[in-house]
Amino acid sequence: MRIGILQTGDAPPEIVPDTGDYPDMFMRLLADRGFTFRTWRVLDGDFPTDVHQADGWLITGSKFGVYEDHAFLPPLRTFIRDAYAARVPMVGICFGHQIIAQALGGVVEKFAGGWSIGRTEYRFGDETLSMNAWHQDQVTTRPEGAEVIGQSDFCANAALIYDDRALTVQAHPEFDDTVVRGLLVSREDVVPTEDLDRARRSLGQPNDAARIATQIADFFHKPR
Repeated sequence: MRIGILQTGDAPPEIVPDTGDYPDMFMRLLADRGFTFRTWRVLDGDFPTDVHQADGWLITGSKFGVYEDHAFLPPLRTFIRDAYAARVPMVGICFGHQIIAQALGGVVEKFAGGWSIGRTEYRFGDETLSMNAWHQDQVTTRPEGAEVIGQSDFCANAALIYDDRALTVQAHPEFDDTVVRGLLVSREDVVPTEDLDRARRSLGQPNDAARIATQIADFFHKPR
């Protein structure tokens, strides 16, 4: 199965030698699960010409806000709506989670409650699963047809499912401790000190990224 990665941002250059860029992180996360990958740098205006150029689409994280004025955002929202209408499965992570919600009629805002970074716990049904997070923006109003499958007291719409068309997650299952450690240094002037300290304390603790990777893989492979 061919997955098209729509790259909407770049990893900080300071961490790339150790972690790779965002598409590399996803290829590691989903390795050995029956996928091949091609990346389109949509942030540079490099878009697929058709929603059927891949069997499924994965939209990455980004430092940008989905409500900001960037040239790539209107065509990306159009692409999302076209893929949704054609029932080509999409997965969105962080910014990807937010832009899919916004494109389909939801609302994304800078959350007044602040930041969530580092290891974070979420309720998925009767289970508590943990992933690394790095965000302030949130989906505050989900679009019609989106069902909440993961949430926390801090983030009410932390994971959404849109029948068999889209699966989106606010946190970053592709971020391991090496990525978080690098971000703690490269973005320490952006995030409040108390949040940085809490994230540092969470380094080295186990998380459930592999479980989420399985959920993503199963979603892509689901018969349609």
